[in-house]
Amino acid sequence: MKVRQDAWSHEDDVLLADTVLNHIKEGSTQLKAFDEVGDALNRTSAACGFRWNAVVRQKHLRTIEEAKRERKMRKRMVSTQFFPSYQKPVQTTVEPLYSYVEEDEKVEPSIEAIISQLKKFDSNASSSLKEENATLRQQLQLAKAQIAEMEKQLSRNKQEHSMIEEDYQSLISIMNRARRMAILEEDAEEHPMFRMETNGNLEKID
Repeated sequence: MKVRQDAWSHEDDVLLADTVLNHIKEGSTQLKAFDEVGDALNRTSAACGFRWNAVVRQKHLRTIEEAKRERKMRKRMVSTQFFPSYQKPVQTTVEPLYSYVEEDEKVEPSIEAIISQLKKFDSNASSSLKEENATLRQQLQLAKAQIAEMEKQLSRNKQEHSMIEEDYQSLISIMNRARRMAILEEDAEEHPMFRMETNGNLEKID
C-alpha cells in the first residue's frame, strides 16, 4: 500500500504535467497517467489526480488544448491512412451516361444500399456512445478516488485538531495549577505564622 505524506516538489509537479500531457496526446486517459505517476513517486493514483485538478492543471491550460489538438490530428492522420477519402473523378468532356436516357430511367439508390448506410450510421453512433460511456466511467472512478483521498485528509486533519486541543487543555491546566500555587504563596507571605519558644518569646516560622 502506497503511503506518502511529504509535500509535492516542483520536480514532482513537472513529472505529473508531462505524463498527463503525453497521455492526452496519445489518446490515452488521465487515469492511466495518474497510475503511472503514482508508481513513479510512490503515491496513490487519487493523490496524483487530486494534485492535478487542484494545482497543476490550472498552470497548463494552453498546453492541454495544444495536446488535444495534436491528438485530433493524429486520429485524423490514422483515419486518412486506413480509410482514404473518396476522390472525385476528374471531369471530362464526356457527358454522364444517364444523360442519354429518359428522366424516369435514371438509376436510383437501392433499398439494400439505403439499409447498409443506415446500419453503418447506427454502428458509428453505438461506437461513439460506448466511447463516451467509457470516458464517463473513468471520470466517475477518478472522482470517487479523489473523494476518498479528501476524506483521508479530513480524517488526518481531525486527528491533528484533536491532538492540538488536548495539548491546549493540558497547557490551560498547567497554567491554572501554577496560578493557584502563586496565590497560596502570596497568602503565606501575607499571613506569617509564629511559635512560642520555651523562654516565652514568639518566633516567626518561615
